[in-house]
Amino acid sequence: MKKVAIIGGLRIPFVRSFKEYNHISNQEMLTTVLSALVDKYQLSGKRLGEVALGALLNRSTDWNFARECVLGTSLDPHTPAYGVLRACGTSLDTTIQLGLRIGCGQIDTAISGGSDTNSDIPLLFQQQLAWKLADLRAAKTFSKRLKILASIRFKDLKPLYPSIVEPRTGLSMGQHTEKMVKEWGITRQEQDALAYRSHMNAAKAYEEGFFNDLIIPYKGVKRDTIVRADTTPEKLAALKPAFDFSGKGSLTAGNSTLYTDGAAALLMASEEFAQQQNWPVLAHLVDAETAAVDYVNGEGLLMAPTYAVARMLKRNHLKLQDFDIYEIHEAFSGQVLCTLKAWEDAAYCKKLGWDTPLGSIDRDKLNTKGGSVAIGHPFAATGARIVAQTAKMLQQRGSGRALISICTAGGMGVTAILES
Repeated sequence: MKKVAIIGGLRIPFVRSFKEYNHISNQEMLTTVLSALVDKYQLSGKRLGEVALGALLNRSTDWNFARECVLGTSLDPHTPAYGVLRACGTSLDTTIQLGLRIGCGQIDTAISGGSDTNSDIPLLFQQQLAWKLADLRAAKTFSKRLKILASIRFKDLKPLYPSIVEPRTGLSMGQHTEKMVKEWGITRQEQDALAYRSHMNAAKAYEEGFFNDLIIPYKGVKRDTIVRADTTPEKLAALKPAFDFSGKGSLTAGNSTLYTDGAAALLMASEEFAQQQNWPVLAHLVDAETAAVDYVNGEGLLMAPTYAVARMLKRNHLKLQDFDIYEIHEAFSGQVLCTLKAWEDAAYCKKLGWDTPLGSIDRDKLNTKGGSVAIGHPFAATGARIVAQTAKMLQQRGSGRALISICTAGGMGVTAILES
């Protein structure tokens, strides 16, 4: 296998939904990021081996979304592209898929990425109305058309808004996480403390200029708008529960990710091709793993990364402590804390195939430039954001190993190892 090099990534600032990026499509956002990446690495007119992109909240008319984004740039139009969808792990999955193709020598260059917006929601008709409209179009006579029109009721006109709930349980991700934190005994104070640290780390990273070459201005926005340098433990403690209103809820808007709009993309190449182009290599993609849990029958919805990491460690003859950087996606502070506690639990780790607990990690190495609670979480963009951020941290260190872990809807997890 060839070495898979992470060359660099870019993104637009992540913003709270229904504000700065209102009415802007996924295609427009992600095309902007791709174009900036093309300009930065002088790819105009060049044919890349492959581009893989994804978005969760996409219109049905955007069935060739990735290809349309590529055609909106100055890349050689002979550059192929395809779409990927794995909920919050989408753009980490695109990175892994393209990395495998680079590693086995099929292609030399690739761009992975993703985008999501709640501010351009693809509304749907009620299914009954859709059927009636289809019948209306097929009707051959005026009387038949009139009869179909007369059958349309006001309730048929009510739009269907996309809902982020699990179809098999009817519960939102936040409600599932409330069940998880109760099972693992995670307190509100612990969740707020992790959220506070996430904001402080992100704010410090901005002060140090860490994000300067990772973010491009967009629509008058120059930096992530959800990061709160002025938040305090007291402010976080004052917020009310957002999912469980029984008096026992501990997830709030402060320790959970907010609805976010944004896009991110990442340039990858084989080590040899990077050297030919004189591209500095930030890090290398070493291995990856995906997993799923049986959340319908009681497993925690967002616990799949515990399995994926356990298998990936065993395959690479590594311990959980053999990493210099841990980037664990903060869908919720509570979900991160459940994952960490599970790895410390002997009985749980036996389910993961380990005879002993994986153990604890050094919390000072966790999400040191801020996590999703502070930075934001445009679903399909988060993976590319995390990979680019982590690769830069490894490059700044000069050497090291990083663990990336992302939980997803549907009870799945996507994980990877980067090395410099």
